[in-house]
Amino acid sequence: MAWQVTAYLALARTLGVVAPLHLRRRLARGREDAGRWREKLGRTSVPRPEGRLVWLHGVGLGEVMALRGLVAAMATGDPMLNFLITSTARSSAQVVAGNLPPRTVHQYLPLDAPRFVARFLNHWRPDLAIWSEQDLWPTAILAADRRGIPLALVNARMNAAAFQRRRRIRGLLAQIYPRFRLATAQDAETARHLALLGARDVEVAPSLKATAPPLGHDPDGLADLQRKLFGRNPWLLASSHAEDEAVALTAQAALWAADPRWLLVIVPRQPDRWPQIAAAAQDHALPLTRRMAGEGPGGAVHLADTFGELGLWYRLCPVTLMGGTFGPVEGHNPWEPAALGSAILHGPRLRNFAADYAVLDGSNAAVEVSALTLADTLERDLAETAARAEELWRGAAGSLAPLARRLVALVPPR
Repeated sequence: MAWQVTAYLALARTLGVVAPLHLRRRLARGREDAGRWREKLGRTSVPRPEGRLVWLHGVGLGEVMALRGLVAAMATGDPMLNFLITSTARSSAQVVAGNLPPRTVHQYLPLDAPRFVARFLNHWRPDLAIWSEQDLWPTAILAADRRGIPLALVNARMNAAAFQRRRRIRGLLAQIYPRFRLATAQDAETARHLALLGARDVEVAPSLKATAPPLGHDPDGLADLQRKLFGRNPWLLASSHAEDEAVALTAQAALWAADPRWLLVIVPRQPDRWPQIAAAAQDHALPLTRRMAGEGPGGAVHLADTFGELGLWYRLCPVTLMGGTFGPVEGHNPWEPAALGSAILHGPRLRNFAADYAVLDGSNAAVEVSALTLADTLERDLAETAARAEELWRGAAGSLAPLARRLVALVPPR
């Protein structure tokens, strides 16, 4: 099935012709980063740091944030290394800006056309390329391999449905997976699927999401909000979707009717959904304020519709209901609140983080709730639950050293 490689590379060359026009159209519709969209063509104004450079790629916000722990562990192993993190999602660039480890820069990954990839590699000249989870760009991987850049795959995840989709392009993937000198998977199922697609010596390792450092925050903003929240009982709905908000608003209506000190803070996964959330709060007769509008948390619901401030709210709210756990999204990362001492509540839909929630629930470090039990659970003392979750996170964060050492060993000396 080598024809799949030939066909893909032909399409990639065509992409190099049409991509600039496509990106400009997206820019005109507000769907690209106005100041940085040319990075997707391999162009940048950021200079390459001196010395050896490790390039790590994660497709979106969650994947990029998870890579921070690996960067920190590798930097501990070799304090002279520099790091380049790439991603494709605009939200990832906005959030990671306030959470970058030392000696680390972020760029958008160039589109997978030979001319853009060559421009990117010519400028950055990475000494090691690390690909995370499921996002593999064949042109970039093949080009890096031809230049002698060592390749590694970490934190891979591939369920049965994803494996069946990838089997259709196994001729292409058979040219990709064997090039990774080191490959780790989040579970045995993924390791088996990767081996069937051509990967060699895949090892099972804990998810990187459990090892990421705590999210950053603005100390002045934290102090200001602590003053404004004095006397209130804040709780957080993090990375929310409509199904999660329906459950949380119903619980908040009951809590607030009994005691107006209760405050629900909603950090939606997509901040531009704020009109829908405001309408839902109005349906529950709950006064809502918006952070983006410059309003303080003075009502029953405060909508924190800004990017990059989850670290602030995890520190302010002693209890967090994780979004994505009441609908088809099937969960978001529970280790972020765990790292900052916020007790974790979640709904029943957890497929994307099944192993993580199993560990947390099994250690009494998280609590599953329903629409009927959420309000009562929030009135419980959950300090011990939060402490157990933070203890588990500390243990996971300390487990990265062996993988980091092996990755550092792949970086050629200069």
